[in-house]
Amino acid sequence: MRSTLGFNGPGLRGLRKKGLTRANVGRLTGIGGELVVDKLPQTPSRLTPPGLIGRFASGAFGGVQLARRTGAPVKSCAIAAVVGAAGAAGGAYGGAAWRRWVAGGTNPRHDWQGAVVEDAVALSLTAAACR
Repeated sequence: MRSTLGFNGPGLRGLRKKGLTRANVGRLTGIGGELVVDKLPQTPSRLTPPGLIGRFASGAFGGVQLARRTGAPVKSCAIAAVVGAAGAAGGAYGGAAWRRWVAGGTNPRHDWQGAVVEDAVALSLTAAACR
């Protein structure tokens, strides 16, 4: 649902214990930046090829990070990459459909309230996956 969450979400696990390291500040800045930029009218659609490729890569990377944390073998990491990329695809298309529906079929960029709900869902799902 957000392209930065796959790359950055798993690294934020244990934030309370680790505190605000430079890496965590960078992760939070990237996530926060995307949450803001997503609401701007000039932001391109998440469904354009460059946006989709980035999302798939982010989801795959996040899946591998989570699998490696458990000490999973390489085969399991490959499966986690596929599952992460599939989750990113579901989030991209599902999120776009949600925004169109909430906006009443108009330009989804005009409905920031729907985007905020989408952000809450994306952050919650990321937190749950990283537990």
